[in-house]
This record gives sequence, C-alpha cells and structure tokens, in this order.
Amino acid sequence: MKLESSSFGGNQRIPGAYAFAVPHATEHIALSSNRNPQLSWSDAPAGTKSFVMICHDRDVPSKGDDVNKERRSVPASLPRVDFYHWVLVDLPASSSAIAEGEFSEGVSARGKAGPEAKHGARQGLNDYTGWFAGDKDMDGKYFGYDGPCPPWNDEIMHHYVFTLYALDCARCELSGTFNGPQVLKAIEGHVLAKASLTGSYTLNPKLN
Repeated sequence: MKLESSSFGGNQRIPGAYAFAVPHATEHIALSSNRNPQLSWSDAPAGTKSFVMICHDRDVPSKGDDVNKERRSVPASLPRVDFYHWVLVDLPASSSAIAEGEFSEGVSARGKAGPEAKHGARQGLNDYTGWFAGDKDMDGKYFGYDGPCPPWNDEIMHHYVFTLYALDCARCELSGTFNGPQVLKAIEGHVLAKASLTGSYTLNPKLN
C-alpha cells in the first residue's frame, strides 16, 4: 500500500497552509489557514473494509519548562514524546483520497465538532484538547485535524507522520470520544496493511 500527497513530498517541509501557525517577525507566530493536506493511497489489500488515518508529531518536548519562553530554548537533547494531530477512523473501503481542506479549514477557538465526520467517518480528539485545557480563549474539545505548531524556540525540526491503516473491519470498535492511543489499541489484530508519509515543520527562524 502506498500513501502520497500533492501538498508536500515525503521527508519534505510541510507548507504553512497546512499548519496551525506560521512564523511571525515580531510575535513569533501567527495563526494559519490550518487546512488538512491532500492525501491519496493505492494498492490496498484485498479484504480491506475500512481505513484509519492518524497524524502524529514524534518530536514533542517531554517537558514544557522552556517551551515558548523568551531568551530560552528547548534543548535538542530533551527526550521527545508523541503528539496526535489527527485521528480519523471508519473511512469507507471505497475511498482512495482525502481532499485538501476536506476535514479542516481554519483555526477554531474553543474546539472543533465531532466525532461525526464526512463519509460516515468519525474523528477522535487530537492533543490540542489537552494543550489548551484551562486556556480562557482556547479551552475545548478538538476533534479532527489541527496542524503543526511546534515551539518557536525548539532547537530541532519536528516531524509529522501521516499513517494510513487498512483494516479488516468496517468500524473501529470504539464509541463516544476517543484519542490516538485508544485507536491504535483498538485496531490491534485488524490491520491488513499500513503506509506512512512524513513531513517536517518548524517555527524556529534559526532552522529555516
């Protein structure tokens, strides 16, 4: 199975149009158009009954002590953890592409609706839900896609992995709200094939 995108190439920079934020000369960052990228796939195995799409950033700081702090930086040596940007399940087996902006267009303060989505699919909570918890302007449940917004003072480039899973079941065995790790646990034993596409992104002007 192969996953590709007309929005960015494998191991290339993700354009700012598909990010939550872009660099700003005086304010460090500015909100962006936050569109989901175009994605398409081919050569799904026989017996595929649905697809799952997950995007995660594998380079998120494990501690936030230095994140977005003036005159400080997030050290490259800091251990990193996963941050889920998109959790989409129950894509029909007949599907072979996701259009640019089909599931996300613009930044939505205080959360995004879900889990119901287009084509009978469902979207899980992304990790902005926890990141913005308690923020008076942004607190809410964020379903679906929200793009890159790595710390503007991080010493390393961040890598965003889009992974498509072909499943032998028509519906992911989860109900209500769910997140990325819960989906990965639920689809164990049901994955017929998977394919990934990785792009990079930074808000640190020193890395551009």
